[in-house]
Amino acid sequence: MPALNLTTLQLYARLLGYVKPYWKAFAVSILGIAVSAATEPMLPALLKPFLDGTFVHKDDAVMRWAPVFILLIFFVRGLASFFGSYAIHWVGNKLVMDLRAEMFGKLVTLPTRFYDDHATGSLISKLTYDVTNVTAAATNVVTITIRDSIILVGLLGWLFYLDWKLTLLSLIVAPVVALVIHTINRRLRSSSRDTQRAMGNITQVIEESVTAHKVVKLFGGQRYEQERFHTEINGVRQHLMKQAVAAVANVPIVQMVAAIAVSLVIYLAIGQAKSDTSTVGGFLSFVTAMLMLTAPLKRLTSVSEFMQRGLAAAESVFELIDTPGETDTGKETIARAKGELAFEHISLSYQADERLALNDICLDIPAGQSVALVGASGSGKSTLANLVPRFYLPISGRITLDGHDLADLTLASLRSNIALVSQEVVLFNDTIAANISYGQMREVPEEEVIAAAQAAHAMEFIRDLPQGLNTLVGEKGVRLSGGQRQRLAIARAILKNAPVLILDEATSALDSESERHVQAALETLMRGRTTLVIAHRLSTIEKADRIVVLQKGQIVETGTHRELLAQGGVYAQLHHIQFSSQNQRLLSLTVT
Repeated sequence: MPALNLTTLQLYARLLGYVKPYWKAFAVSILGIAVSAATEPMLPALLKPFLDGTFVHKDDAVMRWAPVFILLIFFVRGLASFFGSYAIHWVGNKLVMDLRAEMFGKLVTLPTRFYDDHATGSLISKLTYDVTNVTAAATNVVTITIRDSIILVGLLGWLFYLDWKLTLLSLIVAPVVALVIHTINRRLRSSSRDTQRAMGNITQVIEESVTAHKVVKLFGGQRYEQERFHTEINGVRQHLMKQAVAAVANVPIVQMVAAIAVSLVIYLAIGQAKSDTSTVGGFLSFVTAMLMLTAPLKRLTSVSEFMQRGLAAAESVFELIDTPGETDTGKETIARAKGELAFEHISLSYQADERLALNDICLDIPAGQSVALVGASGSGKSTLANLVPRFYLPISGRITLDGHDLADLTLASLRSNIALVSQEVVLFNDTIAANISYGQMREVPEEEVIAAAQAAHAMEFIRDLPQGLNTLVGEKGVRLSGGQRQRLAIARAILKNAPVLILDEATSALDSESERHVQAALETLMRGRTTLVIAHRLSTIEKADRIVVLQKGQIVETGTHRELLAQGGVYAQLHHIQFSSQNQRLLSLTVT
């Protein structure tokens, strides 16, 4: 059942299910809290024998032992409170850690389509902000509920013992208190959800502004970004103020109702004291116990703030955890594939109501052949390539690898046979060696890393770096040039040594010198591999074994570079347009 459809009890029960592995520490916390709470009603209970025994009956034993009992109570109370609070916070932090681990584990298995539909900032906010609010429901709520419930029961028990009629009279306010709490709870849960969504928006604005800081500076977008950020943080402030109003109004309303009841009871108790139906110790003990009721009552009514904030956060957390991961129904595994690919009547639409991104694609690629996919933007080149590692699933048709339907292969087995080098190189804030050997399920000897880097023409610049292979590349490889980053990506693919290779605009953003190095590295990488090359620059794919021209999701031409030029069709037209514009640029530079 989705998290948003769970009742409060179901949601809380699921949350406490994560506490089960730590039940021993949880039991220690409950015991410590219970012992600490049980000592509180003892204080007003001691007043009666202490006052009556000292000031009325002048009992030496009472006067001698009363201070000792008080010290003993506070010692036990302090010790139990320490261990109870420490244990419950230990459990709470473990709970948050486990939830974060499960959420991150889910994130790395979610399908590509999920990331297309969700902002990065909102996902980061779930892991950093939402999950921390779960602690409130897991620790504060448990601590307050158990401790103050025991205190209330103990004090009410003592009050019933002293005068059951007056105590019953004081309980007439209970329905009013329950109604107030119920009304405010709904408002708190709703505003907590709004706050979490707004925090996701804040994270998104920060992430975009930091990532695109050069564009922001160059195009003078500082004021615009500041206004965006101000709008989002003001939204959070407004939602937090709604929570504050609900939480702050809760306590004084409940306290006022309770104060009316306490005042009435004290008035009647004073009447009893005047008529000598109550002793001095009994009267003061009763009044003290009644006054002491307000503190736990206040905390119990304010616990709804922590509860609703925590449950709203739990909804957000479980919503992510319950999101279905990538479909992996395959049962077959293959070792190293030969690399023979076949697309059989493949069609794909990203959304049910959208036009087909691919329409009845049929294509056979023999093992070891390089096939270039060309066409205008939006023609379906990248979409077709993304189907091979099953980043997306076709709505009809099938794709086979060495005769095996990709849907029948496990994702791990399929993807172990595929390497990717794209225009947007992904590097991690780690060493060069770690980036080259990334994802290898083994310890990679340094010699293999060096061999891959040499084959990718990367050792030429790595040797010049102060720490060589141990040089940190910075966030997204910011300390390296575009060509250097590209060569590291190629080295990573060489080290993986997969039989199927996808090159997605691998040289489109490079200068001539960098492109020369990268192109040489790519030729080394492509040797003996089945390669899908996606390129806008037609000069980079002239040597491909076959060129497939796509238009509006359909294959319109296929052949070698020479054959397609001779046909004078779509490819020839694209080639003419591209090289005419290049020649014009060269001519203008020459004239200048």
